Amino acid sequence: MIYTVSRTKFYGISKFYVIFMQPPVLMMTSIRTTSFKYGIPLLKSQFNGAVWPKLKRFRNFTRYGRPSEKAPKISPLQATSILQANEKIYEVMKPGSVLKSIDWNQLASNNPLEDSLAIAKLCDNRSYLLGVFDGHGGPACARVLAKRLLSYIAASLPSQHVSSLLLEQMTPTTEFRPEIESLYAHEFNQYHASVSHLRDTLSNDESQCSMDSTERALLTAFEAMDQQLSEEALAFLLGPEMSEILQRVPRWDWKPWWADAFPSRDKVLQLSTLSTAMSGAVATVAHISSNNLVIANTGDCQAVLGYLSEDGTWGALKLGKEHTSENPSEVERLYSEHPRSERDTVLRMDRLLGQLMPLRAFGDFRFKWPRHVLEKWVIPVLGESALPQNYKTPPYLSARPEIIKHTLSPRDKFVVIASDGLWDLLSPTQVVRLVGEHMSGRVALGPLTLPPGDVTLEEINKMLQQRREGLSKRPLDTNAATHLIRHALASTETGLDPDRLSELLSLPDDVVRLFRDDITIVVSYFDTDYLLKSLPQSNQE
Repeated sequence: MIYTVSRTKFYGISKFYVIFMQPPVLMMTSIRTTSFKYGIPLLKSQFNGAVWPKLKRFRNFTRYGRPSEKAPKISPLQATSILQANEKIYEVMKPGSVLKSIDWNQLASNNPLEDSLAIAKLCDNRSYLLGVFDGHGGPACARVLAKRLLSYIAASLPSQHVSSLLLEQMTPTTEFRPEIESLYAHEFNQYHASVSHLRDTLSNDESQCSMDSTERALLTAFEAMDQQLSEEALAFLLGPEMSEILQRVPRWDWKPWWADAFPSRDKVLQLSTLSTAMSGAVATVAHISSNNLVIANTGDCQAVLGYLSEDGTWGALKLGKEHTSENPSEVERLYSEHPRSERDTVLRMDRLLGQLMPLRAFGDFRFKWPRHVLEKWVIPVLGESALPQNYKTPPYLSARPEIIKHTLSPRDKFVVIASDGLWDLLSPTQVVRLVGEHMSGRVALGPLTLPPGDVTLEEINKMLQQRREGLSKRPLDTNAATHLIRHALASTETGLDPDRLSELLSLPDDVVRLFRDDITIVVSYFDTDYLLKSLPQSNQE
């Protein structure tokens, strides 16, 4: 029988210790997992015929191996309360916007939650930025990105004036200590003042020649934000020696904070900036304006467009690919940036240097900084484990995003942006179908309104029939993101299983990560009438 299970995590690698008690023999073994997508890859030959127990059986034991009382089962009402705790719906009331409404929600697996999200309206009141950030190695990097990145994107857009009113943040952001808030404000002001020069410099890159201003702004902001996270951490880690290490002119006017030494302040800043630099995060950000949807993706979050086909069925369009070892072109890119002699080490066990799953990410500077920086300054603070094995030709990691542009049509109904906690459980096609059905059910709950002018009995009968079909799909949740989380956890071949949902939401913190990841979802609905008006006159039906 399995007696207890414990888990440790180190820079994205999880190791599970499974202890078997078969009197008089006590055996302990460890398993290194590479993905939570299919749970723990147990093999009978590894465990003397033992197999992974059912969830109910496992819950009869404590983390220390002593039998305990069965954890109380929560009611369906309690389960719904947990699912809806972080949900939010934003209705776009201002006319002339391509967005109709935005639903979002989060469900934690890690404690604390390592995902973050940010949604903002630009100062033109018609353009929006929506971002999902999936952190690893702790929540620090994802939280900093949620607080800062959208402002950097807004400042990088040529249409934005040099003003503090670049955007209106619609989601709450983490509040940091005053010293850190001051640093972030100082750095943004410097970036904002010189972003035009930086944008012009980067626009000389041949790879950007075919990009429009929005695409260049996203690319500029992603790379500049990551570079700034690096320089902030180096400044308080290295002090006056930073200038010698960088050996270049910064891309914006970096002012040395160490010139005015203040030990207690600098210690706080060193610990904060280093924790952000050593943790990491992947990100997907959407810029939506008029009928243009531009996605910037770094890592393995995903954006999926839901559209109605001509035959009335739902279709799913993935906007971009995950930057992991499952993407052959991404693997080839990684190999091309390092000597052939490193082919056996740069990617091991489907992970970067055998440790990191995403092949692009913010932060994670232990895969980016020069080796001597890690040896001289980082190892004394964090220990030998801060230096990966086979670290020969850094940088191995980049935050450079993949840019995907899509022109919206009246058939495009919504876009779903989510962390991999959702995509591990549901396919893009399933997600689009669920949101599409949720749309029909939510519309059916509203009052029946007849179109202007004369309406025949046949037309009224057709409307009533459509309403009945919609009511049959009436969702338990008014929020589409919550609806997706419920189905991701409790969906079976025969429908939703409330017992399964209650059981998964009852798992203790040290067990739940075995079954799912943090889940963060943003669902944005498009205004079909607006998109119809944006069509050329000859194309309107």
